[in-house]
Amino acid sequence: MIPHHDGSELYVSNPAPALGETVDVFVRVPARIRAGRIHLRWLSDGEPVFTSAVVDRTDSTGDVWWRAAMPVRNPVTPYRFLIRTTQGVRWLTGLGLTHYDVPDSTDFRLVTHPAPPAWARDAVVYQIFPDRFARSGAAIDRETPEWATPASWDTPARNGSTTVLYGGDLDGIARRLDHVAALGADTLYLTPFFPSRSAHRYDASSFDQVDPLLGGDAALTRLAEAVHGRGMRILGDLTTNHTGRAHSWFTEQPDLYYPNEFWLGHRELPKLNWGSAELRRRFVEIVRRFSHELDGWRIDVANMTGRRGADDWTYEVARLLRAAEPDGLLIAEHAHDATGDLDRNGWHGTMNYAGFTRPIWGWLRAEELPFDDFLGVPGEVPARDAAATTATMMAFQAQMSWRSWTTSWSILGSHDTARIRTVVGSAERQEIAAGLLMTLPGTPMIFAGDEIGVTGDNNDTARQPMPWDRPDSWDGATFDRYRELIALRRAHPALTRGGLRWVAGDADTLLFLRESTDETLLVLARRKMSEPLRITDLPAGTRWENLYGGAKSLYTEPDGATAIDVYGPAFQVWAAHS
Repeated sequence: MIPHHDGSELYVSNPAPALGETVDVFVRVPARIRAGRIHLRWLSDGEPVFTSAVVDRTDSTGDVWWRAAMPVRNPVTPYRFLIRTTQGVRWLTGLGLTHYDVPDSTDFRLVTHPAPPAWARDAVVYQIFPDRFARSGAAIDRETPEWATPASWDTPARNGSTTVLYGGDLDGIARRLDHVAALGADTLYLTPFFPSRSAHRYDASSFDQVDPLLGGDAALTRLAEAVHGRGMRILGDLTTNHTGRAHSWFTEQPDLYYPNEFWLGHRELPKLNWGSAELRRRFVEIVRRFSHELDGWRIDVANMTGRRGADDWTYEVARLLRAAEPDGLLIAEHAHDATGDLDRNGWHGTMNYAGFTRPIWGWLRAEELPFDDFLGVPGEVPARDAAATTATMMAFQAQMSWRSWTTSWSILGSHDTARIRTVVGSAERQEIAAGLLMTLPGTPMIFAGDEIGVTGDNNDTARQPMPWDRPDSWDGATFDRYRELIALRRAHPALTRGGLRWVAGDADTLLFLRESTDETLLVLARRKMSEPLRITDLPAGTRWENLYGGAKSLYTEPDGATAIDVYGPAFQVWAAHS
């Protein structure tokens, strides 16, 4: 182990301070490392300020905790630690411990902007693509629009099926809430429900109503009441970068758009101009109109919203929408690096494709894949070992606050990707992926169908209708694993509030600690058969009781050595007992 700090409650006395407060921050120095001096460096009005840290305590493992007081003068306060040890002078930043100077962009961050809704920290999100999830009896009598081709529920979805309509609706979702509750998820995220000319509805033709094909406004009200009646929450999906060409705004008020500008060249998707005060007023109205039914929004193409050439209104848009519904959750879609758009009193977090999905895919990918596009990057999913996987996660985590990282959605797949079962190739590896989804920092999001082993090699074939009438096609064991892992997450606050310390393993093993004031959990993920491990970084004299996976208990010897003979593929979780 090395000296450690993160933004969790274990290391920051108040992770949500107000301007003007003074907050204590802590560095944990392992017993085997001798630190002569530690300084806290933070930025005050852009200028570095140094304060000496003092020894606060020595814990039962022999680790020494250093404390420093940090005044919170700015809305975002970057900070780092300068540590002098017998090995030399080191910086401790979000990137870890380095023996060289690193940019300030890797500093830890303390944020005073209003925090995300408290419920978001404990949420497990379940993504639903309304046309393909479930349909009510009323769907049979609805007339198919001229742009669509109707399909029976069991017809397989294929490439180019964006105008194939299966007839799922909001009342159908309400009928299947027992399934979501049985899984343990508590937050529904619906892809768009506005009228459009496609099954995915990202080409809105109106923001004034819920699509009648989904049951209209009344159906959303019924669904929201059913969801809230169970103590669950519901999120919508708002397309802020573009509309469909059939939108009345485009035909009646073209000044709300950039002339002859379309999203990624798709001429059916004209790009909105956020320099327009009228456009801003209308979107505030949209958000407020649905505030009774919805608990927040996922923002489509947030990375491009408000950006075009020399124009960059993105941060203003984010703050505007957040102010329109201050009690709601705002999650921004970024398919790549979102770090520069967070911690600005706008988006609460992102869909963490770059810092979670990509590294997990690379580490767990099957040897042979039926597709050659890596989330928009040409070529196959690159194979990564454990060191590259953790380095990727740390690189992105280092560029944002702990609060933004933990509020961002950890995703194994979505309506825009291949299915996780197809990526990893087996139920055993999917269990490992799901285990990491539920135990690493971040808010887990499950795309409906993953929990029963649905497959698909791109976004069209991954959007299969839920096979409600074919229970024989379900992978019941995978459903049970997801349910157990969600229950584990809910039962152990260290998995939602605790810090994260990586433990050295081998190329096929991810090993880490999740720690809170009251508990320490050890998590092991092994992607294939590997040799037993001998770990030397765990707290000496600790007995580890297995909580998940069925492995035997572990014991850390007085010299700090721990033998782990879990061969893999496997996912295991233990709890520490002194």
